[in-house]
Amino acid sequence: MNPFRRIAAALFLVIASATAAQQRNINFDLLQATRANSIATITALLDQGADPNSRNRLGDTPLNTAARSGNTELVKLLLERRADVNLANLARVTPLMSAVYGGHADAARLLLAAKARVDPTDRVEKTAMIYAAGNGNAECVEALLGAGVEVNRRYANDVTALMWAAAYGKNDSVKLLLERGADVAARDNRGESALSLAIAEKQAETAALLRAAGAR
Repeated sequence: MNPFRRIAAALFLVIASATAAQQRNINFDLLQATRANSIATITALLDQGADPNSRNRLGDTPLNTAARSGNTELVKLLLERRADVNLANLARVTPLMSAVYGGHADAARLLLAAKARVDPTDRVEKTAMIYAAGNGNAECVEALLGAGVEVNRRYANDVTALMWAAAYGKNDSVKLLLERGADVAARDNRGESALSLAIAEKQAETAALLRAAGAR
């Protein structure tokens, strides 16, 4: 190879390596700024070319972190900067799951408006609705129903959202699901119903609500 070409090739490799290192550093800074909820710093880093879909060692993106904390301002910013609304972490938890797990209904609505999928499951086969019903945030349950989740949809082991809410005594969610037509008589593949789960978990008030709705 021509000596000048060898020099040019070597310079190109040095420049490319430096550029890649700089990009890695700016993406790391973005992840750190996201944890600190520093909107100004995040905006500046994105303006400088940081990747909105950067991931930390757990696979969390800035959007997943923002959704988990319920930071709607940051969720809006990242969505505007084309963050992937459905990019899950290593545990297969999506930003929508993170939002509803924490009971952050406003963040969940923003994600759903940005076409967040409602059907993915994490590594333990939980969906966003399972998290919403089990954690008892009726607003999140309502948002998911409004996004098209069928009220009597069967999840792992044929468990329904009503069963999840009943087992954990989440009465606001139980009431909402019943109002929306949840089948109080449905049973999972073990033969358990919402009522039997509520009784087993000593959720007396929940059991009373279910009996009033016709559960036997």
